[in-house]
Amino acid sequence: MALINHRAREIHFKIVYYGPGLCGKTTNLQFLHERLPQERRGRLISIATDHERTLFFDFLPVDLGEVNGFTTRFHLYTVPGQVHYRLSRRAVLTGADGIVFVADSHPARDRANRDSLADLEEQLEAVGLTPVQSARIPRVFQYNKRDLRAALPLERLRAALNPLGAPEFEAVACEGRGVGETLKAGCKAMLARLGGTTGAGAGAGQAASPSPA
Repeated sequence: MALINHRAREIHFKIVYYGPGLCGKTTNLQFLHERLPQERRGRLISIATDHERTLFFDFLPVDLGEVNGFTTRFHLYTVPGQVHYRLSRRAVLTGADGIVFVADSHPARDRANRDSLADLEEQLEAVGLTPVQSARIPRVFQYNKRDLRAALPLERLRAALNPLGAPEFEAVACEGRGVGETLKAGCKAMLARLGGTTGAGAGAGQAASPSPA
């Protein structure tokens, strides 16, 4: 559930980038952080693991407007994709308002994509969400590394990962292609859910929570 800071008149959303190891989650956040105006983004924090890093930062978008006079602040996180970091992924996933699933288009990563998506569902259950609650979390799918000569067909990725037709984007994250579009779709989906669950006129008055650290 979005956190509401009445003192700062801000609504805070948490977006988690999920996916198998080395699929491009870190690249997404690094590119976004580099391109966002300095005055509207926080510091990029990196927690190194053996083969991958957990990154996070927050930013104030300029083009998504306000919710009942409250500005929106989005906190972006990645999770380590390796299997042995399951507890770390669970901790990062706790309190997520939206999920971006980054799939690797390399043919050798087909199974890893499926396993990561199954792990996502397991971790959502582990943090206490029912299947109904889990299904309500907005999701966006990004099919990364589309510049590979033997990239998996989109139809195969879609059938395996996104049969319900959530918003999806092709991407080459190292070049920035599809990165901004993916994030914007995720932000809009969370704002739409907030409006749908609290009502257009109630958004910032339903619950009061302190700003996350």
